[in-house]
Amino acid sequence: MRTTVMTRFFWVLLLLIFTQITHAQTVKPTLTVLNIDTKGINLDPSQMGNLVRIELEKLNMYDVTDRYDVAYLIEKNNLKITNCYGKMCLVEIGNLIKTDYMISGSAELYGETIIMTIRLVNVKAASIEKTAVVEFLNLPLEIQNMTGITIRKLMDKPNDEAEMVRLTKKFNYENATNNPDKDMVNLQGPRFGYVFLFGEHADILQLPSESGGFNAYPALFQFGYQFEKQYLNEGNFQALFEVIPMVSGIDQQMFVPSLTFLNGFRNTKNGWELAIGPTFSLGTYAQMGNVNGTYYTQNQLLEMGLENVKTKNRLNSSGDIGVGSALVFGVGKTFKSGKMNIPLNLFFTLPAQDGFRVGISVGYNSKNRTM
Repeated sequence: MRTTVMTRFFWVLLLLIFTQITHAQTVKPTLTVLNIDTKGINLDPSQMGNLVRIELEKLNMYDVTDRYDVAYLIEKNNLKITNCYGKMCLVEIGNLIKTDYMISGSAELYGETIIMTIRLVNVKAASIEKTAVVEFLNLPLEIQNMTGITIRKLMDKPNDEAEMVRLTKKFNYENATNNPDKDMVNLQGPRFGYVFLFGEHADILQLPSESGGFNAYPALFQFGYQFEKQYLNEGNFQALFEVIPMVSGIDQQMFVPSLTFLNGFRNTKNGWELAIGPTFSLGTYAQMGNVNGTYYTQNQLLEMGLENVKTKNRLNSSGDIGVGSALVFGVGKTFKSGKMNIPLNLFFTLPAQDGFRVGISVGYNSKNRTM
């Protein structure tokens, strides 16, 4: 009988201990937010305090005092909180309303920077337990995201790196977030490089002029200018349209103008881009037919008495001016140095019967904005 009573007592005691431990684990410390000081932004201290309160509630780490309860406690205790941002004032009020922690801070505009400072005040210890300070770009429409980032930093919670970059890095690749209401920075500017020819066109270039060739190497210097327009700019990507007039072959006494139209995407986070589109170039072409591995012009075939040989339009130095075309695929990476952009691009034309081309180009420009 005595053993049974002792056993029951033990289990009751164990249950009480477990209940107390569980209760201690589920009860969160109380935290109260009054006003957050503001200067130069479009929110008053009361609105900023509400915004901080919302972001704290999302973390679910504290029992955050509701804004209506805050208003009730202020009225009940006849508290003056208009300029209550310092530790001494917050500790005094925290003791009156019986809260464990208080939040203080400010959001102030300095030139092109919004500096957000949030402090966690331990009421019982009468000390500032934590402080978080973050410098943001002057983006008034992003105040809530800035508040969330600062609160997460204060509470040692991870922040999204891409979001941090968009809101804090002045010379990050432009997007609609860090340049609101303005055209994005584009990379239009001078371009120069080399194009290498392969296949039939490469063979024709190297032929002597009496055989319809150009006495040239199949590697031509190019220079020109890139114009571009971004028509979509969201998230980490820009969609853009590019027009690139170029001149090739000046280094080999040739003049080959071309015009390329590209449509593609640019990653605003790391500067990589892809594009595809047609390219058109002026050249001299003639109708030529193949006889035993050698090409002859239509007039030469007639002189040889060969009237039924199939001919095709082929590059020829003695021919008439015509337009050649190809499909270009390009990939590029933009490097940055302060306000200067240095785009480096590799491109190639898709293989066709007359061969294909591979090229490299580089350019430069500085930031340009238009309203």
